[in-house]
Amino acid sequence: MLTRRVIVCLDVKGGRVVKGVNFVGLRDVGDPVSLSERYELEGADEITFLDISASAEERATLLDVARRTAERLFIPLTIGGGVRTADDVARALRAGADKVSVNSAAVTNPEMLTAAADRFGAQCVVASIDAKKNADGVYKVWVKGGREETPLEAVAWAQECVARGAGEILLTSIDRDGARIGYDLEITRAVAEAVHVPVIASGGAGNAQHLVDAVQQAHADAVLVAGILHDGLTTVHALKQVMRDAGLLVRETAGVAGVSE
Repeated sequence: MLTRRVIVCLDVKGGRVVKGVNFVGLRDVGDPVSLSERYELEGADEITFLDISASAEERATLLDVARRTAERLFIPLTIGGGVRTADDVARALRAGADKVSVNSAAVTNPEMLTAAADRFGAQCVVASIDAKKNADGVYKVWVKGGREETPLEAVAWAQECVARGAGEILLTSIDRDGARIGYDLEITRAVAEAVHVPVIASGGAGNAQHLVDAVQQAHADAVLVAGILHDGLTTVHALKQVMRDAGLLVRETAGVAGVSE
């Protein structure tokens, strides 16, 4: 049985963690370094930093925050946002990232996925896909922080990303983002069944059962959580306990800074 990962996402803007609903209405929720340390102590398997503004200035800020965070973390760190070239991937890895998430740039220039995978290995390259169902019931890929629709269909795009070298898919439902009504199981299942690399379900977690459903019903390999943790509604420890009670294999946290589950 595969160990299922609980990944905590920190959307970073101006050096601070923010959170919104459907990619808008952002509010400040804290310092990224201290939040990362807290979530690691609670049992998070990975931390993901996403620069949601993606300007050159913001990317520099994010890399500085990531560097300071990586010095303190013992779990993998993923960086995303504003990554446009294999050289950008290199800068993120030098800052301490274990993996780098690529979204809009992969749509514009799919070859950069291959270039990054060839230089650093597929395990470092995460294809981030923001998907939204249109009026015809088709899941389309959106870019630029969910502001621009593309002609790409989400499942086919996920398959192309993997073919070009992505070692993991981070699949976010724009419709569910911040809504806390559960992950979009339909698109998550469709992508998970279409690719041979791990798929991370993102967007919509409102309680622990939603995480269980994403794994058991939609075959996600990992689940990404943000708002319910930032608002103190639950902890990673509590989420993992429910997953464990449902028969899922999750990582123990014994030995991490003296904390155990």
